Amino acid sequence: MRFNRIFGLLLTLTVSGCGGGQPAAPAGGQAPKPDAPPPQAPSPQASSAQASSPPRAKAVHPFPDFGFLPPPAGPGKYTGPVFKLSQDYPKTKPGAQPPFMKTDFKADWQGYMSQVRDYCFEGNTDHPDLEDDFRAENNTVRRWYHMPFQHWGPSGREGVHGMTKEAEVKPQALAVSQTFDGQTYALGLYNDLAGYTIGQVWNADDPAAAFAGTSFPEGATVCKVLFVDVPPAQVPSLANPLQWNAYITTSYQTQTRHLAPVSLIQMDIMVRDSRSPTEWVMGTFQYNGQLKNAKLWNNLVPVGLMWGNDPTITDNAYTNPLPAKTRINPALKETVINATADLPPTHLGWNGRLNGPVDNPVSSCISCHMTAEYPEVSPLNPSFDPSLNSKPGDAVWMRWFINLKGGTPFDATDPVDPARKPGSTDFSLQLAMTLQYFADWQLQDGEFAEDYAAKPVSFGTGQAPTHFVKRHAKPIVRDVPAPPAKP
Repeated sequence: MRFNRIFGLLLTLTVSGCGGGQPAAPAGGQAPKPDAPPPQAPSPQASSAQASSPPRAKAVHPFPDFGFLPPPAGPGKYTGPVFKLSQDYPKTKPGAQPPFMKTDFKADWQGYMSQVRDYCFEGNTDHPDLEDDFRAENNTVRRWYHMPFQHWGPSGREGVHGMTKEAEVKPQALAVSQTFDGQTYALGLYNDLAGYTIGQVWNADDPAAAFAGTSFPEGATVCKVLFVDVPPAQVPSLANPLQWNAYITTSYQTQTRHLAPVSLIQMDIMVRDSRSPTEWVMGTFQYNGQLKNAKLWNNLVPVGLMWGNDPTITDNAYTNPLPAKTRINPALKETVINATADLPPTHLGWNGRLNGPVDNPVSSCISCHMTAEYPEVSPLNPSFDPSLNSKPGDAVWMRWFINLKGGTPFDATDPVDPARKPGSTDFSLQLAMTLQYFADWQLQDGEFAEDYAAKPVSFGTGQAPTHFVKRHAKPIVRDVPAPPAKP
């Protein structure tokens, strides 16, 4: 199997080597020694030559599959399946809608969530080996696609399952018995309707310009599975765990990688649905292995569903950062929470709005995603910016809890570049971040090499469009920032 590998050039988002694993040897060459210096950035002359190469849209597989893979030999070697980026995006807009679009998500939210879950599972699960699940290229039921350019940077895609590093999992985030400071890794998949939009953006020579005014079509569906490296023995709901091997960092704070088991904790769903006041419906599931379902994926229990932010509810009575019990706010009208005993104790989001176990307990699914824009201006949550001097429920805080329609920019202006107005990426944080990664890559005259191939691969013009401004993407932060240290 031929696969792509980022080949250094992380001048600003620095990673030591390839995350602890040696780059595989190109055809006819030798892998660099463990202590060999990383490849240098191309010279200006090389960049000028790159400018005359064919447009990226004409390449068969223009995007790297991943950024980090364990070495094929020696300690920690890996010889199993390798992640393959699903990037043959539909060239014409698909016509068929997913079957759950006929279900009233307000009247039958549990039925709706079950239908979306099954839609995501079909063809992606039930393989004899769990390590073969959610490999989009092997799905014979329907096509799923990945967001390109997530290989870039120290949190970039690992090469076993294609997961990217997301959030720290602080002690007691998942259960009061949790003492381990862990981390989250996630893999997102997009159905054909969502994949069509991704292709329209990323198959253009200038993706940042191509996305302007683009929204996902009705029925676009995103499914994301999230795993943690927290020892299952510390979290009662992680009994009978569903585990994958992944090439992850040794801790959230490090960049050194190793092959290690991770456990399924959560699955998120997003559906573009005009029946919602925000034009998106979002749901999340939490793993509960105590249910002992024979099919481990069926241990994912609905946490709830939301279609709006309940902007008139401004009190803070049901915020519950410690998951000792699930506190359901009966005043909310645009969030529904599973009240059955199948759901393990969990913290939810701000004042009882929907959020998953590895998410921010003072945010919500929709609140976080509606800030998605390029260039990024505002943080995902007001608590991330002390200069806002905001408190839960005040006017500044509630700006993050309005019902903003999909495709509407969260910010009207960009203080870094006043001439350029931010554009909404239609609730897609992955699209917003990868556009910024692409800008960083271009500003660094970046290029990547294909392992096991002697020739370089062209990637666009190799020159930064004039509207790019020097800035750096922030990783997805799903938790509350740590308080400043006391002097």
